[in-house]
Amino acid sequence: MPDTLTTIHAMTVLACAPDGEKITSEQAALDLIGEAMAQGADLVLVPVERFEDAFFQLKTGLVGQIVQKFVTYRRHLVIMGDISRYIAGSRAFKDFVSEANRGKQIWFVASLPELDERLKPRP
Repeated sequence: MPDTLTTIHAMTVLACAPDGEKITSEQAALDLIGEAMAQGADLVLVPVERFEDAFFQLKTGLVGQIVQKFVTYRRHLVIMGDISRYIAGSRAFKDFVSEANRGKQIWFVASLPELDERLKPRP
């Protein structure tokens, strides 16, 4: 299943397929950002399945490196899926997710309806 371009509440979204290539490095993140830019996507939606366990362990530094690339290139990153086991295993990661979800650049969501709700225009 290929990555697809879609629109959610006027936001152009590159929705990555769950079975695509794993994002295991800064270069893989840059490749994904390049694809998003080429397709005119402001937001990249990546299923949890596209990341190795190391991404969810702050001590590896991988999540920080990847997030920084998205911030630098001004692309929103949404990681979608069940991350409960990672949150349960690390207070630091739980705090990171909580902080990220308060911002506007990087979000962790459980489902597409949750993302839809976050992107809904507010009066």
